[in-house]
Amino acid sequence: MTNEVEKPTLLIWLKESIGFKLLFIGALVLMLLIPSEMIRQLITERAARRDEVISNISYNFAGKQLIKGPVLVIPYKDQIEVPDGTGKTRMQQVERKLFLLPEQLSIKAGLKTDVIHKGMFSAVVYKTQVKLSGSFAKANLAGLGITAAQLLPAKAFVTFSVSDLKGLKTNPTLSLGSQTFAAAPSAGNEAAFTNGLQAAVTNAGDIATGSLPFNCALDLNGTDGLSFLQLGKTTDVELSGDWGSPNFDGRYLPDTRQVKEKGFNARWHVLYYNSPFPQQWIDSASVMNNVAKQQNATFGVNLRLPVDDYQETTRTNKYAILIIMLTFVSLFLTELICKKRIHAFNYLLIGAAMVVFYTLLLSFSEQIGFNWAYLVASAATVGLITIFIASLLKNRVTTAALASILSGFYAFIFIIIQLEDFALLAGSIALFVIVAVLMYFSRKINWDGTDYKPSAAN
Repeated sequence: MTNEVEKPTLLIWLKESIGFKLLFIGALVLMLLIPSEMIRQLITERAARRDEVISNISYNFAGKQLIKGPVLVIPYKDQIEVPDGTGKTRMQQVERKLFLLPEQLSIKAGLKTDVIHKGMFSAVVYKTQVKLSGSFAKANLAGLGITAAQLLPAKAFVTFSVSDLKGLKTNPTLSLGSQTFAAAPSAGNEAAFTNGLQAAVTNAGDIATGSLPFNCALDLNGTDGLSFLQLGKTTDVELSGDWGSPNFDGRYLPDTRQVKEKGFNARWHVLYYNSPFPQQWIDSASVMNNVAKQQNATFGVNLRLPVDDYQETTRTNKYAILIIMLTFVSLFLTELICKKRIHAFNYLLIGAAMVVFYTLLLSFSEQIGFNWAYLVASAATVGLITIFIASLLKNRVTTAALASILSGFYAFIFIIIQLEDFALLAGSIALFVIVAVLMYFSRKINWDGTDYKPSAAN
C-alpha cells in the first residue's frame, strides 16, 4: 500500500499538454510586448532629448537658415472715394504699395561645416557666404492701373530675410543699380517678410522705364541645413559644401548634383510656372508670409548626421515580437525533440533577456554608434541565453544549434534594418520561409500530448 497521493488529472494534463504550453507561450509573448512598448517610449524620449540639445546648440550658434527675397517695394499714391458725412462722397488720397519679385535670381553659396558636441549628442553647424544677384524687370504699371507719376520712389525699399538673424556675421548691404544701400531690421507691417531686413533705396523709380540689377552678400552661420525660397521668374542656385552626406529636400531636387566623401555640389534651375507667388502685385504685404505657399516654394539641403541611431533603434524594436516568438518556438521544438522540459519560468527569464537587449542597444548606440552597439548587445544577449539554456539542457549539440538559430535571428534583423528600401520584401520572404519550416516540423506533433513524455522538470 502506498502513501503517495495521486496528482489530480487536470494538473497532469496542464503540465504535459502541448496545446496548453503553446497557449502559455503565446500569452507570454503578448505580455512581453508591454516592456517592449515602454522601451519604445524610452527611445522616443531620448530622441526628444537629442533634438532639445540640437535646438539649444542652434539657439547659441544659429538655427537652420532659409533665405527669402529680395522683393522690391515701391509705395504709390492713389485716390479713393470716402463718405463725407452728408450722404455724398469725396476723393481722398491714400498710400498703397507695389511689390515686385526678381525677373532673374541667382544664388551661390559654399558651406564650411563643423560638428559641435554637447555631452553625448552632436549637431552639424556651418559658415557660409550667400551671394544673391539678379534683376528686377520693368514694372508693368499699366497692367496694374498705375502711372509712373503715382510712384513715390523716395519711400521705396528692398526687403529680404534670413530665418535666424543671429546667424549674420556682418552688416549686410545691397546694391541696386549703381548705388549701394545698408540694410536694417524691418519694422511694422510694411515689409513683405516677418522679422526680415530692408534697405531704403532712392533709385527705385527707374523701374518704371527699365530693369534694375541687384546683388547682395550675406555672411551667415547656421545649423543642420540651408534652404532657399523660389522667387525669381528664373531662379538659379549653386550650392556646394564639405559635408559628405547631404540630404536634398524641399519642393525641387537639384538638376545636377555630385556627392563625394569630402563634399558635394548641386545646382537648381527653377522656372516660375509652379511658383505660388505672383511676379508683381499691389497693396498686400501678407502675400509672402503665407506658410503653405512658402513651403511649396522652398528647397535646399539638410546636413544631419548620416546615421540616426534612434530611428534605427526604433525600427529594431518593432521586430521585438518576431524575435521573441521565433526564439520561444525554437525552444518549444527543442523540448519535443530532446524530451527535456523547459519550465515556464525559464521562458519568462529568456524573454526578459531579449527585452533587455533593446535597452543595451539604446544605451550603447548613444556612445559607440548603432552598428557596434547592435554587435555588443546581440552578442551579450545570445551569450547569456546560450549559457542559460546549456545549464538547462546539458546537451552541447542542441545548445550550439539553438545559439546558431538565435544568432541567425539577430543577424537577419540587422540585415533588414540596413536594407531600408527592400526591408518589407526581404522580411516577407523570410517570414514565408519560417512559416513553411514550422509547418514541416509540426506535422507529426501529437497535440494531445500522449507521446510527449519529458523527463522530470528542471
